[in-house]
Amino acid sequence: MRKVFLTLAAVLLFSPVISHARDTVYYLDFQSVVDDAVRAGRLDGTVKFYLKGKNPKGSIAKKFPEAVSNKKTNAFNKSDEEACAWALQSVLISFQENAKRHGANAVVDLVSFYKRNEYKSATLYECHAGAVMSGVAMKGRAAIVK
Repeated sequence: MRKVFLTLAAVLLFSPVISHARDTVYYLDFQSVVDDAVRAGRLDGTVKFYLKGKNPKGSIAKKFPEAVSNKKTNAFNKSDEEACAWALQSVLISFQENAKRHGANAVVDLVSFYKRNEYKSATLYECHAGAVMSGVAMKGRAAIVK
């Protein structure tokens, strides 16, 4: 019995420890999160957001340099979709602040940019949800739309 225990202990001690952290990828509706954030007052509605493939109703008078925002949120006691929405709202708040610093009224050409990999959609954003944290990364350009 002792020999079995020692063998088992040696196998466990010298085996490589493999960690498998959860990283579930979601593609979720962008506009519903924007609308919820405006209703809740987290976004003030003065800056409009356009995913690449969606064009503003007016013409773009000026585009500013590309900006990137990468935000994470605590996923504890939240569904994956809820945590993803929180992370996206944080990204949008940072883009709104950047746009206002430039005197812009829109953010255009938005694409998901998780780990520097672009995901382009005219309606969806990419979110990575883990057991503890969820994250959204996007890049886009502040713009003045007339």
